Amino acid sequence: MRSADRLLRDLTVAARQGASSGELGEAVSRAVAPVVAHDALRLVGTSPAAGFGPASFSFWHGYEPDFGRALMRNCYLGNDPCLVEDLVLRPVPAGVVGGRGRDGQRDRLARRLFAHHGVGGELRLVLRDHVGVWGTLGLLRAQGGRPFDGDDVARAARLGPTLMAVLRGYVTSAPLTSPLPTLSPGVLVVGPDHLIRAATPEAHRWRDQLQDHQRAPGFTGEVFFAGMSAQARKHARDPRAQPALVVGPAASYGRWIACHGQPLGDATTGDVAVVIQAATVEQRLPSFCDWYGITARERQVMAFLCDGSAPKQIARGLDLSLHTVNGHLRALFRKTGASGRDELLVAVTG
Repeated sequence: MRSADRLLRDLTVAARQGASSGELGEAVSRAVAPVVAHDALRLVGTSPAAGFGPASFSFWHGYEPDFGRALMRNCYLGNDPCLVEDLVLRPVPAGVVGGRGRDGQRDRLARRLFAHHGVGGELRLVLRDHVGVWGTLGLLRAQGGRPFDGDDVARAARLGPTLMAVLRGYVTSAPLTSPLPTLSPGVLVVGPDHLIRAATPEAHRWRDQLQDHQRAPGFTGEVFFAGMSAQARKHARDPRAQPALVVGPAASYGRWIACHGQPLGDATTGDVAVVIQAATVEQRLPSFCDWYGITARERQVMAFLCDGSAPKQIARGLDLSLHTVNGHLRALFRKTGASGRDELLVAVTG
C-alpha cells in the first residue's frame, strides 16, 4: 500500500476540492487493492468515545445501493454475524461475512442476502488501537470470485494503523471554524418499522445542507435513521447499551453536528424522535479530543477555557503551575492548528 502520508495528502486535497464520499472511497480502494484484491470497499469512521452505535461518517466505493442499504440495516438491527462489538473481542478483530463454515441464524441470513445480490463475501476489519475503536474497513468480492481467506485477513489487518492515520488526518484536515449558516435543530419521527414517518422543515433544511456538503450515497442517510431508531430502542430497554448519539465531524458535514434519538413511547411499538443539530460543547468535546489526540489533562484545561477561565484561574483550579498550564495551551494550539485561544474556543463551542 502506498504510504499513509501520500494517501492522506491525496484525500485531503480531494476533500478540500469538494470530492464526494464515493470519490474519496475510490481513492482508498485504489490504495488498498494491491494489498487485498476486492470489488468494492467501504471505510467507516467513528471514535473511541462514540461506542458501537451508528457511525460518524463513511466512504463507499462499488457497493450496489440496494445491497448497501440491506447490509447496513442488518447491522443496525443486530442481524449481522460479524458485528463490531463481537469482532473487537477477537485477537485479530476481523472476520469474513457470507462464507461457509458457520451455520448460525445470522450467518444464514447473511448468505441469503449476499446470494440475492451476487455478492460472494465481505471481509470486515475493526480499526482499533490502545485507545479504542476508530472505525471499520469492509472489502467485498463478487460471487464467483476467489473467497477471502486467512491470508487476506492477515494482510488487511496490517493495514489497520495506516487506515486509522488516514481517518484521523481526514477529520483534522478540516478548517476549525465553519462558514455554514447555523440552523435550528430539526426533528424526524421514525416509526417502529425504522422508517421516517415525519420531519420538521428544519430537518429538511439540515438534510439539504448536509447532502450539499458531503454528497454521500443516498442509501447511507436513509438507513442511518433506522440505526438511530434501533439504538434508541436498545438503550431504552437496556440502559447499559450505548445511547443513540452520533457526533459527526466538520470534515464530512461542514460543521460538527450531533444526532440523538429517544423513544416517544413504548420502546418496541412506539415512535422514536431523532434530533439533528449543531453539536453542543458537551456533545462535541469527547470526539473532538479523540480525533485531535488531546490528553486527559489537556481536556481539563480545555473545559476551563470553555467556561471562560484565564490561565491563572485554570492553574488554581487544577492545582498546577502557570508554566504547566501554558505548556498545555501550547500543546492544544499545536495539535488543533488554532492560532490562539479565541480560534480554539470557536472551534469547540461552534
